[in-house]
Amino acid sequence: MVYPQNETHGDPLGLHDIGIAADTLGYDSILFYDHVVGAEHAHREPALWGPYTEEHSFHDPFVAFGYLAGSTSRIELATGVLILPQRQTVLAAQQAADVDLMSGGRLRLGVGTGWNWVEYDALNADFSTRGARLDEQIRLVRELWSNPLVSFNGRFHELDRCCINPRPLRLIPIYIGGFSEPAYRRAARLGDGFTFAGDLDAAIAARARVRELLVEAGRAETPFVYEYAMTRARSAQEVLATAQRWQDAGGGAVSVLTQKIGLDSVAAHVDYIAEVKTAFDSRFGA
Repeated sequence: MVYPQNETHGDPLGLHDIGIAADTLGYDSILFYDHVVGAEHAHREPALWGPYTEEHSFHDPFVAFGYLAGSTSRIELATGVLILPQRQTVLAAQQAADVDLMSGGRLRLGVGTGWNWVEYDALNADFSTRGARLDEQIRLVRELWSNPLVSFNGRFHELDRCCINPRPLRLIPIYIGGFSEPAYRRAARLGDGFTFAGDLDAAIAARARVRELLVEAGRAETPFVYEYAMTRARSAQEVLATAQRWQDAGGGAVSVLTQKIGLDSVAAHVDYIAEVKTAFDSRFGA
C-alpha cells in the first residue's frame, strides 16, 4: 500500500495505526513518496507541472522508516520514489543502511529524478544534471553498501578510501520510478525493478518497453519486479479489476492507494485497506 501522507498531515497516530494495520493485515510493503520542499505553482517559469504544491504534506521517508522499523515486524519499507539527485549521496547511503539494519533487512529503495526544480534550488542541487547524477549515485551507493573502503572517481563524486560504517548486510534492492524513456533505460541498466503509476494502459505499454530494454541490455534473465501503484483505482472492485489487468499484462506487484477517495480519518483509511485486503485474498488467495 501507499501511505496516505498527503491526507494524514503529519499526524503520528496515522503513521502508527496505518503502519501497524498494513503489517498485521499482511500487506507486503508500505510505500512512501518523497518531497522535501513544497512550492506554490503560480507564476513560475518554467511552469511546475507536478501534482503537489505547498499544501501537501510529506514525511521524510528515512525518519518514518526508523519509526516503522520499531513498530512493525514484517512489512517491507519502500520509497516510491526518493528523489535521490537532490540529496547528498553518501549521507543517503548511510541513512538507507541504518534503516535496513534496524528493520532486519526490510528496506526497498525506489529512486527517481523528480520534477520540481524549485525544490532542487532550495536544496542547492542542480536540476539540469539530475539524470546523469542519479545514474552515478546508484553505482556509488552499491559500492558504499558493499565495500569496507571505497575509492570512486566520477563526474559528480570523488571518494578516496572512505566508507560508511555500519554497512547493510546485503545489497538493498533499488527500483526506478518515472514516466520517461530515460527512466526506462536507467531501470534496464541499473535497476532491480520499476514502479509504474498513473494511467493503466500507459503503464502496461511502459512495462513492455522496460522489458524490451532489459533484453537489449542482456538482462532478460535477471530477476526484475514490475510494480504498479494503482493511482486511478478507487473502490475495492476497481482495485481488483486493475490488479487483474496488470497481472494479465505480465506485471507483478501492485500498490493500493487510499488517497483521493473521500476518507476523512485515520480509522477510515485503516478500514479501507482491510476491505481491500479481504477482497484481494478472496480473488487471488492470501
